[in-house]
Order: sequence, then C-alpha cells, then structure tokens
Amino acid sequence: MMRVSRRELLAAGASLLALRAMGATPARPFFQRSHLPIGIQLYTVGDDLKRDFDGTLGALAKIGYKTVEPAGLLERSPADWRRSLDSAQLTCPSTHVAARPFRAGGASLNDDLGALAEGAHAMGIGTIVCPSFYIPDRFSLEPAPGEGGAKMLVRLGAAMTADDWKWNADYLNTKGAALKRLGLRFAYHNHNLEFAPLGNSNAMALLVQGTDPALVSFEMDAGWVASAGVDPVALLARYPGRFTAMHVKDMKAGTHPNFALQIDPCEVGQGVIDWKALLAKAYDSNVRQYYVEQEPPFVRPPLEAAAISYNYLHALIA
Repeated sequence: MMRVSRRELLAAGASLLALRAMGATPARPFFQRSHLPIGIQLYTVGDDLKRDFDGTLGALAKIGYKTVEPAGLLERSPADWRRSLDSAQLTCPSTHVAARPFRAGGASLNDDLGALAEGAHAMGIGTIVCPSFYIPDRFSLEPAPGEGGAKMLVRLGAAMTADDWKWNADYLNTKGAALKRLGLRFAYHNHNLEFAPLGNSNAMALLVQGTDPALVSFEMDAGWVASAGVDPVALLARYPGRFTAMHVKDMKAGTHPNFALQIDPCEVGQGVIDWKALLAKAYDSNVRQYYVEQEPPFVRPPLEAAAISYNYLHALIA
C-alpha cells in the first residue's frame, strides 16, 4: 500500500490553498465538471448486440457508459429493452428512427407516431432522432448492380435538388410538431452529404434555416462534419443553439474532405479532431447529450475500441 506522509499532506493542502488564494481551482475533466454522462451510439457495437444483447449492454456499463442511443430496436419490444437497460443500469435518452426505411418492415417516421411515442416513453426516451434525410418518393430504393446501401444513399443524395431539401425541412417540422404533441423532442442527425455545394448554399444550411427551432434541433455528428472539410466548432458558432446532441466520432488524418460517406475511422482521441476546443464550444452552445460512435472498419474489437474512447473522454480536461 502506498503511504503518504504528514509532510506530503500538508504540502498538498498548502498548494490547494495557494491556488484558491489566486482565484484558481484545480482543473477537472469535462464530463465530471459538467455532470454529464458519456453515452454511446449502439451502432458502434451492433454485431456484438446481435450475438449477446444483455452481455454487450453489461460490458458497456462496466466500461463506464451511462447512456445509450439505439439505431433500431433489433426486433425487441420496448418492454424488453427497458428490462435489459434497467438490468445494466443504463438509460436511453434518445433513439434513431428512419424517415424512409431501406428495408421492408423497418420502423419509420411514417408509421403510427402514437405507437412510436408509447414505446419511447416505455423505454425512457425523450428525443426521437431522424438519422438521415427523407429520400424523395420518385427515387427507387433498389440499389444499382454492385451498389451497397451507402453508395446508393450517396448517389440519391447527390441527385436531390434545393427544393427536395426544402421539402425535407418542411417534413421535419411536421414530424417535430406531431412528436411534440406526444411529449417527445425531435432532432436531425447529419452525415457529410449535407455539406456538398448546392448553388450558393448546401443542404445543411437549408435544413437549419428551414426548420423551426421549437420543433427541430440537430444532433451533430462531429466526425461526418469534419470529414466534409468543415470545422465543427465553426458550425456550432454559425448556428447557435440549434445543436442539442453530438456523436463524438473521430477520424484519422488520412481522411480526405468529401461528401460521399468516406471516413478513415479511429477511437476518440486518436484522430485529428480537437476535442478540448469542440467539447467546450458544444457545452457553451447547449449541447447536453454526447454519444461515442465509431464507424467500421475496426482495427480492434468494437468493445475494446469503445473502452479506449471512453477512457480518453473520461479523463479529458476541456
């Protein structure tokens, strides 16, 4: 056992008193100082959840995570989710629900919102997040030969007009108003497609400008913002108060700015994003929900990667 002498204790106390006399206080890590939990987007560990749902939730809680954000219910009922979350001592402040699902039977914002709200309240969810834009009905959701879902989304997004994006803003307002009446908040999550030039603007600007702040907020995916060559700190400053949640996602220096869902992923703190500056600005801008998310491919098991990201954030002074 390490022993501390009386002289060392007195010296430490004298140092603390000196700091206080100068009007300074010892720095504390961001998440301790702000009393905010570190959460994780469950897309990060999606394959682990499919293999061992309760074990994976328990592993995340053991790492230190307090909140989770599902990317889908994995064919489990809200009641089953709530039992598993309670068992792992996790909470679920928000969840992703698609605007137009890619697969038949997938939950969407065009389903019965009353039933959606009932399930959300049962799980303790307060915010529904639209994870991507509504693809216009004139577009088929059948991938072209040799085209996966991501490439199809890039192709269809690039074909959308300014009017399509303005329609999306109206759609978000409509869904936000309906969910508000049901006791839920509503937000939109970005990728990097929304930052492609569109005339003298871009889709992200059209969505922010076209939505009512009382009905629609935004969940910034910091990694996708940065991968588009946009500074996340500057984006927060450009639209004060519009972002209320953040996906804490990092990327390696080898990621070239693009609008095509391309990112060279890594654990938080191992990449190029300045998290000290970004978290400080995010808090000042009223962002209160933070979820670690990492894109594949992984160089280590996802739970191990999740632990690296958590440990970095838990100790980060920002």
